[in-house]
Amino acid sequence: MSKPESHLFEIRLQVSQWQAKHLDLTFPVWTPGSYLVREYARNVQDFAAQTPEGTTLAWRKVSKHQWQIETDTTEEIVVSYRLFANELTVRTNHLDGTHGYFNGAATFFFIPGFEDRPIEVAIALPHSDWQIATTLSPVPEVENTFVAEDFDTLVDSPFEIGIQERREFEIFGKSHELVVWGRGNLDLDRLVEEIDRIVRVEAQLFGGLPYDRYLFILHLSGSGFGGLEHKNSCSLNYPRLGFQKADSYNRFLQLVAHEFFHLWNVKRIRPKALERFDYTAENYTPSLWFCEGVTSYYDMLLPLWANLYDAKSFLKIFSKDVTRFFTTPGRFVQPLSESSWDAWIKLYRRDANSDNSQISYYLKGELVSLMLDLTIRQKSDNTRSIDDVMKQVWQQFGKDEIGYTPEQLQEAFELVAGCQLDNFFDRYIHGTEELPLAEFLEPFGLSLKTDTDKQPPFWGVRVSGNGNGNGNGTTIQFVEIDSPAQQAGLDAGDELLAIDGFRVSSDAIADRLKDYKPGDTISVSVFHQDELKTVSVTLAKPQPSNYRVVPVKNPTLTQAKNFQAWLGADITTVS
Repeated sequence: MSKPESHLFEIRLQVSQWQAKHLDLTFPVWTPGSYLVREYARNVQDFAAQTPEGTTLAWRKVSKHQWQIETDTTEEIVVSYRLFANELTVRTNHLDGTHGYFNGAATFFFIPGFEDRPIEVAIALPHSDWQIATTLSPVPEVENTFVAEDFDTLVDSPFEIGIQERREFEIFGKSHELVVWGRGNLDLDRLVEEIDRIVRVEAQLFGGLPYDRYLFILHLSGSGFGGLEHKNSCSLNYPRLGFQKADSYNRFLQLVAHEFFHLWNVKRIRPKALERFDYTAENYTPSLWFCEGVTSYYDMLLPLWANLYDAKSFLKIFSKDVTRFFTTPGRFVQPLSESSWDAWIKLYRRDANSDNSQISYYLKGELVSLMLDLTIRQKSDNTRSIDDVMKQVWQQFGKDEIGYTPEQLQEAFELVAGCQLDNFFDRYIHGTEELPLAEFLEPFGLSLKTDTDKQPPFWGVRVSGNGNGNGNGTTIQFVEIDSPAQQAGLDAGDELLAIDGFRVSSDAIADRLKDYKPGDTISVSVFHQDELKTVSVTLAKPQPSNYRVVPVKNPTLTQAKNFQAWLGADITTVS
């Protein structure tokens, strides 16, 4: 990192005792935990190969991410390249004047057939005050040098190098460290205390911690958000000023709980298709709904169990997710198992039609996991729950890291529930039938409330804009399938100008539409591909834009008991 401000890592790969006529090198195209082919090789430049004495070796690219070097004259090869790193996410690399962060899959070549060999990584620091944080073991008596037992371990061990704030703490005799890069408004001591509580709750669920040391890497950025799980660490990215307001802080606690839960669910308890990683292509599985959806369900519950927020806050968070789900028409198009399978081409590649054609396996997986949990609780009079499923798959698959099949996953749920679940899986995981969420919540004293009576007539458009009242910059972002707006020919990307001849801005549309009633026809003027266009839109009856999960009036004793058993709170305190 001789010139950090250039965003260029300078990397040298040394191979010894090579016996073949060619050395093949492959650069990964994706990283586990982020299911998209990201073409990391696009950041490689200035590739060169030579002997230790400096003799140039001939080489050629054989594909977008594969290089081949002529090695019949030497057993010792030195490969050098530079890597552009100016993308601050948890799954990519970032280098500037304050730090260098990199993930193994986005940084290093592997030699096909030799992935199981140990790899040493030496770091040349650009400044004396920069520190190194990683879970790789240091090489004894060799400064700033670490060893990975194999390429999988290297990929699973991100590095954060630079100017840092650090806190070390111990839980159940295991070492933990929080490393923070960037400035923000977080209280570091409070954060350590609350991370400690989340770790303890999760450890109690699974019966201990399956590591000797764990590292939390936190990047404070302008507006980033995300997390990526690893076996013994996680990377978190969060807005630097997002730690004061309660809702934003609770969202961060959910992020911590989510990524930490992954050290069991997906890093050790994982689908058969992910038992061994193929870094050169997509790794398909229909079970990401379990990997991510169950984890999303728990990331709401775990801070509650850790007493970091109360049941009322839980219901508020849950209501937001319910709203997102029931306002996404794609839930009727894409089954949950297909959403898992098609993650590689859909989830991370959203377009103007995404909400019409797909549903997130995180979001629907969370709600299906809740329904499965409530099903098990009802059938067992709250003596069993989804916790028992997690313990079952941990013992059966996770401890020995044996991949499960979709059939084995369903069998684990059926074993705990004590009944067949073919009908449930066919309807809600492999099918597109509407989730009867209210039906599952009612025995636990909860109901769904909507705001339909407060909504204007429906036309099926979402917009974005500056809201300055002059109509400039108000753009249609989404047009719902079969809505009045779509039937009239409005399209995502159109610049919205006027309704019935009067300018309209993004922040005034709802109020303007309240002047009309269902069945009225309005004249909508837009620029469509820079051409002025005016269409007639016949408004439909209002549709809910917000859902609230609230206690029923006068809950029965059974409902109150079920609520208490599920969320650990008196239902009368959350009204």
